[in-house]
Amino acid sequence: MASTYRRRFGDRKEGRLLRSLPAFNKFIPFIMPQRNDRYVHYEESMDIAAVDRRLRALRVEGYKGIGLLHFFIACHIRAISMLPGINRFVVGRRIYARNNIEIVMAVKRELSLDATETTIKVVFEPTDTIFDVYRKLNAKIEEIKASDENNGTENFAEFASHLPRFVLRAGIGILRIMDYYGWIPQSLLDVSPFHGSMIITDLGSVRLGPVYHHIYNFGTLPVFIAFGPKRTAYELNRRGEVVERKYVDAKAVVDEGIVDGHYYAQFFRAYQYMFQHPEILETPPTKVVEDIF
Repeated sequence: MASTYRRRFGDRKEGRLLRSLPAFNKFIPFIMPQRNDRYVHYEESMDIAAVDRRLRALRVEGYKGIGLLHFFIACHIRAISMLPGINRFVVGRRIYARNNIEIVMAVKRELSLDATETTIKVVFEPTDTIFDVYRKLNAKIEEIKASDENNGTENFAEFASHLPRFVLRAGIGILRIMDYYGWIPQSLLDVSPFHGSMIITDLGSVRLGPVYHHIYNFGTLPVFIAFGPKRTAYELNRRGEVVERKYVDAKAVVDEGIVDGHYYAQFFRAYQYMFQHPEILETPPTKVVEDIF
């Protein structure tokens, strides 16, 4: 059901100001003004037995290359459809609800030391399924890998890197002020890897375990998720028998300024539920919860 909300004074291009928050929540950005003042670490080992079976079946059905990256992103989108507070951001000492879901990730054009790396940003809807994620993400990745030309992020970085240091430093300072007041042009927001709902990295693709990656003080990203490769563990079940289980380890760094610990607990429990019931991501949600006003 589409929102009838109309933009008001104080809103930003990428989000609307949350005016009905409790006073304590509004106070937090003044006590902890930098995003790295507010970050919280969380780690979890996800049992991927059900996910692994379902992804193998989907690859047989023709979804070539569908994997854990698609699944993590689909989980995040579905969790936002139920718990929209996760899609908030703090900037300019105020808390906003983001208008859309923007997922950021780094991509290498090929797996070699000399290959160039860039970032991509993909826009999703809260009703998107894992099949929508597969289609949109793969299209963007293939577009980047097939092109020898820089994308918007690289073009901006290339231009800025040739400026004298004092000019670049002053320019970044101006950008910070513009971001504080919501004056950054939409064209820059569209390519900025520092503005979005979540940034994710698949370290399993390079056979590394997950890391706690900082979230950036510049921009609006409130969540950074990293996950590692699949691993096998041998554990005792309730009958004392040794059983084989498969896990993937994930670590998240999140901004405590957007929601409280209880809200985050519900969010990560939703993740765990979807790992146990991966089939629910194959159909749109029956209801999308809208954030408060």
